[in-house]
Amino acid sequence: MKLRSAMGALTALGLALSATTAFSAAHNEGTLGAVEAKGSIQCGVSQGLPGFSNKDDAGNWTGIDVDYCRAVAAAVFGDSNAVKFTPLSAKERFTALSSGEVDILSRNTTWTMTRDTQLGLNFAGVNYYDGQGMMVPTSLGVTNAMELDGASICTNTGTTTELNITDFFRTNNMSFELVAFEKADEVVAAYDSGRCDVYTTDKSGIAAQRLKLADPAAHTILPETISKEPLGPVVRQGDDGWFNVARWTLNCMINAEEMGVSSANVGEMMSSTNPGIARLLGTEGTFGENIGLANNWCANIISMVGNYGETYEANVGANTPLKLAREGSVNALWTNGGLMYAPPLR
Repeated sequence: MKLRSAMGALTALGLALSATTAFSAAHNEGTLGAVEAKGSIQCGVSQGLPGFSNKDDAGNWTGIDVDYCRAVAAAVFGDSNAVKFTPLSAKERFTALSSGEVDILSRNTTWTMTRDTQLGLNFAGVNYYDGQGMMVPTSLGVTNAMELDGASICTNTGTTTELNITDFFRTNNMSFELVAFEKADEVVAAYDSGRCDVYTTDKSGIAAQRLKLADPAAHTILPETISKEPLGPVVRQGDDGWFNVARWTLNCMINAEEMGVSSANVGEMMSSTNPGIARLLGTEGTFGENIGLANNWCANIISMVGNYGETYEANVGANTPLKLAREGSVNALWTNGGLMYAPPLR
């Protein structure tokens, strides 16, 4: 009996060691290993959406989606600049991710069941809760979407906006003409030139693209929100190691804001005796090592990029051209009545 017990213990130990070895090896393979080998992350972004992913006058990529990619680079390399950006149209974005042209897609992309289950993709979470809206020239005298029977509508191909606007008009027994383009700037140009009556996309996108119009003040955003558009970063299915990095980068930023840890105070917070903050910043536990990163991975994200609230306010907040006030919105933290909520580091 003792021999059997000993043999059973050795077998169990062997299985545990094998599992640990396999777990460790997995971190050195797949996308994370490939990214580490080439020294940078290739991030798919939009072709130019102010506040989310857009080039500034100096040619530098800026926006809340761009900051997320920089955060992943900070987590992996301890260097938020170790990232390259690939601008992608809505139509080509998923092909670019699936083919390996980009390592991660952070391009105002809506999380839907089809995309999550049929395209070989995994959504890392939601970094902006949105909904589809409509904009019209004020001169039309339209005050709500129910007055749009027979309207021509400009939008992007390969997006949920096409499907949502079709559902809305069919549900309300109204007719419409769809005018669709692959590139976002083509849609905006067509609308601005009067080729269509309505411009439709996510409401955040309307606020951003409105800035590109010849006379932004001459256009009205209608009050209706006709869909749910949870936007977030995306990775390929079948690579749990990289999925963990992508998901917990976003969770780190949301948790940091909730705990009051920011780029301004992260240095002093490193000596905090609060166990939750200690786990967040890597002074307690091995949460970084458990996903193949350094234990200060989250501290690097916060110090180099900021917490979620910092990136929101800098890119799309009330004091930016988009003026997307967070107070009272679903994008506020759950502690402030919003939906922003992240699982704990524990």
